[in-house]
Amino acid sequence: MTAFIIATMIKATVVVLVVLTGCAYSTWLERKLLGRLQHRIGPNVAGPAGLLQPIADAIKLAFKEDIVPAKAEKLTFALAPLIAFIPSLLSFAVIPFGNTATIMGYQIDMVISDLNVGILFIFAITSLGVYGIVLAGWSSGSKYSLLGGVRSSAQMISYEIAYGLSIIGVLVIAQSLSLKEIVAQQSSFFDWFIFRQPAGFIIFVICAIAETNRAPFDLPEAESELVGGYHTEYSSMRFALFFVGEYANMITAAAVVTTIFLGGWQGPFFPPVVWFVIKVFLFMAFYIWVRGTLPRFRYDQLMSFGWKVLFPLALLNVLITALIYRI
Repeated sequence: MTAFIIATMIKATVVVLVVLTGCAYSTWLERKLLGRLQHRIGPNVAGPAGLLQPIADAIKLAFKEDIVPAKAEKLTFALAPLIAFIPSLLSFAVIPFGNTATIMGYQIDMVISDLNVGILFIFAITSLGVYGIVLAGWSSGSKYSLLGGVRSSAQMISYEIAYGLSIIGVLVIAQSLSLKEIVAQQSSFFDWFIFRQPAGFIIFVICAIAETNRAPFDLPEAESELVGGYHTEYSSMRFALFFVGEYANMITAAAVVTTIFLGGWQGPFFPPVVWFVIKVFLFMAFYIWVRGTLPRFRYDQLMSFGWKVLFPLALLNVLITALIYRI
């Protein structure tokens, strides 16, 4: 029992450190890729190839003045960044990032907790993050922040249903809510659920981008209309928490897509953890490419697309999957 507790604590510590480092260097990757897409160089001054830029940004934010608006509801204003940030890390508790390994004679599962309702846990936890955004918008005492918070909650409600329905097909086929079991059922390349549930995959990816408030669904921030939306009044490390939380949510979405649709950690030649990291990295690059390629939706287009296109398609996909696999 003691060995299990120690192993779990070590795994949790390593995963948190890796995710936070991944968040920092996702900002570097985004600037570099967007620079290439826009025929610019991107960060190249702080360290070789600009690799120390995330550290320079962290130091800059840590030493900036923490400003609290006079009209802000101060307790909620202080707690909102934490409410937005913490759920983004908790999701990794149930995502398997490798096969079982033997270390010093002990069998160690490469997942912090193999919860038998892991996929439900992720949906429950990630949906909490929007409360941080809504509370930040309300407590700032600013019309721009409030509008950003309202937009975020409406966007979340509009895409959450299609988001959940998009994985029902996978669950019908897999007959399990355990992420470890879902990965085990994708043992060969053509068993990946992206081939057995292509419509579910596309809907899930679109909804994941919308749920993380990324372009072309970044209306809660919408700099040209709302200055910065819900985090307009935030500065210093409180702003950094929103910033890191957004990239942690992107990495979570990439890890979930990898686990559910892309075979998880499975692949030839390389160790399982390496395959998992490669797939997450490629999906993060896709995230950034979408931002650099597509213009922002208008708000009416965003709502229409969610309710009139994605929701009916997700329902139809569930119906067809049920007819094929269970009748």
